[in-house]
Amino acid sequence: MDDLVTARLVLHPMSPGDAERVLAGEPDSSTRWAPGYPTDGDVAGARRFLGVCASTGDPQPFGAYEIRLREDGQAIGGTGFHGPADHSGSVTIGYGLIPSVQGKGYASEALRALLAFARARGITCVQGDTYRDNIASQRVMTAAGMEQFAEDERLTYYKITWPDASALADPRA
Repeated sequence: MDDLVTARLVLHPMSPGDAERVLAGEPDSSTRWAPGYPTDGDVAGARRFLGVCASTGDPQPFGAYEIRLREDGQAIGGTGFHGPADHSGSVTIGYGLIPSVQGKGYASEALRALLAFARARGITCVQGDTYRDNIASQRVMTAAGMEQFAEDERLTYYKITWPDASALADPRA
């Protein structure tokens, strides 16, 4: 699978071997990690990805991605899907960055790329969540077109939906 490339980022699809290296905290000789990578969130994402691989096989293209800077190739965070689409065409996403690069628009850029990627592959709904006090992440999802649809004592839930392919094909829909 090819990298997803944006103006400033490369979203590199993780292989199970890449995820194992994140869990071990040791890059291979061809990968550059920025100081602070991987975060606890990256490790949790790699563990989730490996769990999906073990239970259903490699979910790519709906798997995990390493967020890298285009300018120097350094890994600065992770993003991706929590697994393949469900029966209704819905996927769940997550993302995170090392603290030193937060607030520079990278999360928004990565999320927009993932949303466009999902939409182009027939996904009808993308969901995500964030802690209620994580205002920055809420702004990222809102700026990307996602809308809040639920909240509980811990999390705020967001989603974006598009018409399914059959509705697009029928002009009466």
